[in-house]
Amino acid sequence: MYGFNAVLSGMSFEQALSRTIAALKAEGFGVLSDIDVQHAMKEKLGVEMAPYRVLGACNPPLAHQATSTCTAARRHGSATRPAAC
Repeated sequence: MYGFNAVLSGMSFEQALSRTIAALKAEGFGVLSDIDVQHAMKEKLGVEMAPYRVLGACNPPLAHQATSTCTAARRHGSATRPAAC
């Protein structure tokens, strides 16, 4: 798992979220999950916090390539399989 963190200034949270999703799409990624942490904290704990979202993004061709490589490496018992497998 990996992540990316950036601070975008001069725009609203919703504008930054929209631009981020558009940038992911432009690079071939889709958003598979969108966790609204602010909403979850309010609902579960009654805690107020600043807007906070966790996006789970996926590039289908890259994901297929990675999972196919790992599956083949496991099937053949390869000693040189990728570290991510």
